[in-house]
Amino acid sequence: MQYAFLKMQGTGNRILVIDERAQDRPPPTAEQVRGLGDESTGPGFDQLMWVGASDDPSIDASYRVFNADGSEVEQCGNGVRCVAWMLAREAAGRLEFRLASPAGAIEVRMLDDTRVAVSMGAPEFLPERIPFIADNQCERYELSVGDRQLDVSVLSMGNPHCVIEVDEVSTADIEVLGPAIERHERFPERTNVGFMAIRGRDEIDLRVFERGVGETQACGTGACAAVVAAQQAGRVDHDVRVNLPGGQLVVSWRRTADTVWLTGNAELISEGTIDL
Repeated sequence: MQYAFLKMQGTGNRILVIDERAQDRPPPTAEQVRGLGDESTGPGFDQLMWVGASDDPSIDASYRVFNADGSEVEQCGNGVRCVAWMLAREAAGRLEFRLASPAGAIEVRMLDDTRVAVSMGAPEFLPERIPFIADNQCERYELSVGDRQLDVSVLSMGNPHCVIEVDEVSTADIEVLGPAIERHERFPERTNVGFMAIRGRDEIDLRVFERGVGETQACGTGACAAVVAAQQAGRVDHDVRVNLPGGQLVVSWRRTADTVWLTGNAELISEGTIDL
C-alpha cells in the first residue's frame, strides 16, 4: 500500500508525518516503523506522527506518535508543530487548530510560515501518574544509578521525564546516564532524560536522551519538563529560551494558568510516498 508522507524537522528533530484522515488505515507494525525510521531502509526519522480523523467536530485531527524503535508514546512537542504546519498549508489563511493526542486535546497557533506555538497541557507531578515509583510526591528525588546518587526532578508532560541539573551540557555523562536512567526500575514505562544547565532567569541549555530513540537534536516535551523543573525550584522566570543542539525553543509557563506553551519552528525537508 502506498502512503504519502512529509519529512520535516522541528529544532533539528526529524519528524515523519503521514496523513491518514481520508483513508483511516491502521498504522504500521513496530517492525515497519523501525524500517521506516532507519535511513538505510526508509526515509529516516526520530518520531512518526500518524494523523487521523476525529468524530468530534471541535477537533481538526487526531494523531499517534511512534518512536524510531517502533514503540508508541504519548506526546511529541516537535512533531505536533509539524502536524500543525501540514494543516495550515492545506487551510490557507487559517492559523489556529485543535488536535486530539493520546495525552489529551491541545491547541496550536501558527505565528508565521514556520513558527508554531503549542499548548502542551499541564505538567503532572503525582508519581503514579508519571509513572514513577516513589512513596510520596516531592519536588526532587534521590535516584541511585550504579554507585551514583543523583538529585533529579521527575514529572510528566504527557510522557515521563527525569531532569538533571548539570554545570555544562557539553560535559554531561549522557552516554552512560541516559540509557541507565531511561530503563531505571523506578520508571515502569521508561523515561526521557534531560540534562539541563541554567544560564539565567530566562535561558537554559539542554540535551535530552529520549526514550526509545537515544539522544536527539531536540525534544519539545523535554524542553517543557526542564523549564517546569527549573521554575519549581525558583530558578527561572515565566518565559524561557531553551538552547538545544538543534536550535532554540521558547517555553512559557505560569502556574496559575496550568498549561505550558511551547514555541518553535516546523520546516519541510521533503515529501513523497512509501510502500508498506
